[in-house]
Amino acid sequence: MRRYEQVCILRPSLSEEEITRITDNTTQLIQEDDGSVIFLNKWGMRKLAYPIKKESQGYYVLCDFAASSAVVAEIERKFRIDDAVLKYLTVKISDAISAEEIETARSEAEARAIVPEPEEETVAPAEEKPEESKSASEPPAKAEVVEAPAVEEKPEESKSASEPPAKAEMVEAPAVEEKNEAPAEPVVDGKETEEPAQ
Repeated sequence: MRRYEQVCILRPSLSEEEITRITDNTTQLIQEDDGSVIFLNKWGMRKLAYPIKKESQGYYVLCDFAASSAVVAEIERKFRIDDAVLKYLTVKISDAISAEEIETARSEAEARAIVPEPEEETVAPAEEKPEESKSASEPPAKAEVVEAPAVEEKPEESKSASEPPAKAEMVEAPAVEEKNEAPAEPVVDGKETEEPAQ
């Protein structure tokens, strides 16, 4: 078995039942051939960068799965036939994946999955917030501290902190003189011609 990641863009006019039908058919094809779905993520409606089949929006679905290459060929064949699928892209992540690796990938996917919070978010009163009692010097539990790489200064460029930065000099462009010359006589085949008087 190989590990694949697939993104498909569905028509925006599809109902939730039709989107579920397409994703269920895909997962059924994977599971019939002893494959397994690692995770399925419905990204939802998004604006397309350019029109695809005269649509400016699409419903995105991401699927990470382990299956044989024959299953991928069958899924893509069905996507080509189905008018509800605007575009799809399947990428092979790894050539071989074991059952243990599938389980670890599933647990990692569940851990990093972002679940939208319900709209009933409320702010707790100040007395009930135990996190405020922590000192200000402690970073939050989920924050990751990243150090910036050190920048080496060249010895030629090292200046004291009291010196102001060098200013760019302004240079004026030379003035262009206007010439009040009469227009040149028209030349045809190396001979000067006179324009007819009007």
